[in-house]
Amino acid sequence: MKVLKMIGMAAVGIAVAVLSAGQVGLFSGTPPSNLGITDGRLQAPSNSPNSVSSQAVLYPQHPQRMYASISPLQFKGDEQAAMNRLAAILVQLPGTVIVSRNSTYLYAQCSTAVLKFTDDVEFWLDKPAGVIQFRSASRLGSKDFGVNRARMEAIRAKFQT
Repeated sequence: MKVLKMIGMAAVGIAVAVLSAGQVGLFSGTPPSNLGITDGRLQAPSNSPNSVSSQAVLYPQHPQRMYASISPLQFKGDEQAAMNRLAAILVQLPGTVIVSRNSTYLYAQCSTAVLKFTDDVEFWLDKPAGVIQFRSASRLGSKDFGVNRARMEAIRAKFQT
């Protein structure tokens, strides 16, 4: 009985330590230095299955191309109205902060509520294609358990209504 009590106390201590570490930002990671548009492209998807990109097809030799592939955001009408609508959706998402924005590019950071894991999310108004391309990638870990895809599909659902 004494051993079980000690194990329980240790488990509680570990849980408190992990939660505290998350709250002080130890799981947020470092923002990538290579974000943005280069030659009409967002950065390639991550090398591990923890990102999605509407431009994954542009990287045919990439090891996670199939996992990461997702359709861009479709819109009709005014391009700036579409970007404004997208920004309005993002500011309503819990844990999401728009870091930078101009007329054709938007960069946001999305953090989980408890452990503060942070994902980097980029959107680019691809005028020639008439769509908004995007990339969403986890900073830490080698797997995202579908979180980036689910987030982007939720944004798509709100964007298209």
